[in-house]
Amino acid sequence: MNSPTISICPLSSGSSGNSILIRSDNCAVLVDCGITGKAAENELAQAGISPEKIDAIIVTHEHIDHISGVGVMCRRYKIPVYATLGTWKAMINSIGKIDTSLIRYIAAEVPFEISGTIFHPFSTSHDAAESIGLIFSKDGKYGAVATDLGTVTKHIFDLLSPCSIAVLEANHDEIMLKSGPYPMHLKERILSDHGHLSNKICGALCAKLVREGKLRQIMLGHLSTDNNTPRKAYETVANSIEATGFKIGDDVALHIAQRYCMSEELVD
Repeated sequence: MNSPTISICPLSSGSSGNSILIRSDNCAVLVDCGITGKAAENELAQAGISPEKIDAIIVTHEHIDHISGVGVMCRRYKIPVYATLGTWKAMINSIGKIDTSLIRYIAAEVPFEISGTIFHPFSTSHDAAESIGLIFSKDGKYGAVATDLGTVTKHIFDLLSPCSIAVLEANHDEIMLKSGPYPMHLKERILSDHGHLSNKICGALCAKLVREGKLRQIMLGHLSTDNNTPRKAYETVANSIEATGFKIGDDVALHIAQRYCMSEELVD
C-alpha cells in the first residue's frame, strides 16, 4: 500500500502577494492569502480544488502581502483562520470582521492537527509582531514553508532537516540590493536578521539541508522584483548545492515560484 502523499504548491509568491496551498491525504490548507479572493479562487481552480474544500488558512504574519485576501476567503467560505496571538492583534483591523467561531489561536513550538495532518509552527525573526514558519507532516513525510525568515538558527535548521519538500526564501541578490535605488534604511532592514534571506544565504541553507538532511525538492520563493531575478536566484542556489556533489535535476529538483500565478506542485 502506498503512503499518503504530501504536497506544496505556491499560488502566488513575492511582495505583490503570497499564498501557498499545502495538501496531504485528507487535508488542504492555505498558508497565507495575500492575494485577492478572486485570484485565490482562480488559482485554486487551477490546482484542482474548490475553496469549499480548504480546511484552514494559516497566517505566518500580518504584512499585507500575506493577509490581503484572508478576511474575504474566511467570510465567503467559512474557513477557519489560524494565527499567533501577536499576529491576530496586528492584523485584525486589516482583514475586516470575521465570525469569532472561525478564529484559531496557535503558538510557536506548539504543534496542532488539522484533518489528520500535524503542523509545527516555529518562530522567525522577521520584523512582524509574532511571525512563524511552518513544518507539516503526515505519516513520516515532512514539508516546510519557510519564507520571511530574517535569519536561520540551528533550531530552524534542525526542524527543516527531515523535510523532503520545501518552499524556501531567496529574496534578493546582495549586490543588486546594495547598488539599487532603495533608501539606505530599507536596504539595512532587508539585510538585517529581521529582514529577508539573500540568494547566497538561501544557497548555503539548501546545500546543508541536501547534504545533511532529506531535502530533495526545493521551491525558491518570495523573490524581490527590484533586487533579484529568477536566473540569479536559481544559479546561486544551484551552484551551492552542486558544490556539495549533488546534481540539480538528478539528485535534487529546484524550482522558482511564480509571482502572479500557480507554480509547479512539489509532491512526495
